[in-house]
Amino acid sequence: MTTPDTTGGAGSTGNPAPKPPVKDPWDLPDVSGLVVGVLGGTGPQGKGLAYRFARAGQKVIIGSRAAERAAAAATELGHGIEGADNAGCARRSDIVIVAVPWEGHGKTLESLRGELRGKLVVDCVNPLGFDKKGAYALKPEEGSAAEQAAALLPDSRVTAAFHHLSAVLLQDESVEEIDTDVMVLGEARADTDVVQALASRIPGMRGVFAGRLRNAHQVESLVANLISANRRYKAHAGLRITDV
Repeated sequence: MTTPDTTGGAGSTGNPAPKPPVKDPWDLPDVSGLVVGVLGGTGPQGKGLAYRFARAGQKVIIGSRAAERAAAAATELGHGIEGADNAGCARRSDIVIVAVPWEGHGKTLESLRGELRGKLVVDCVNPLGFDKKGAYALKPEEGSAAEQAAALLPDSRVTAAFHHLSAVLLQDESVEEIDTDVMVLGEARADTDVVQALASRIPGMRGVFAGRLRNAHQVESLVANLISANRRYKAHAGLRITDV
């Protein structure tokens, strides 16, 4: 006589295995102990991000092509921020934010491929052009700055975030909260969760998942629209995503 299979396997008559619980999208990891590096940390956006993360309690290292410039900027910003050349910044950091000018984006990342191996890289570069009509989006050959970074850094975990932040507000010491959402893009949920959590370390800010890297171009391009709005209304506009 054949004994019925009650193990729950394929073809069994037993109850199916319970589905794992759905992960809460706002259940984000603790990133307070991670070292944040900012490549291009002597530029307006890089300095602003470094200041905000250090003010929130993160250990921050800013990088520059010249270590002396990075050290001077770190002293100016205070809050325990350190300066180093770009290679040193990349080596010593757990998360590396890329805030270099678009013109030097590819060359900088290519030169740091070894130092960025295995690192979580957050690209916030916006490829833009400017003429008498104002700002307009550029279309990199790879599709976006973030996709260029992923192509140049095959051994890194590349994400994209922090595109729509006002450098003026980030650096203004009198501003207690930055009232904005940060759109976070990437290929692995574990990585985008970390970046979302990092964004949420800054008071008033919230990281929101916005898709994979193939969607980075329109996020980067939207900065041209924000620049136009800011010029018309003399503002420092950001973004809020509703019903999330």
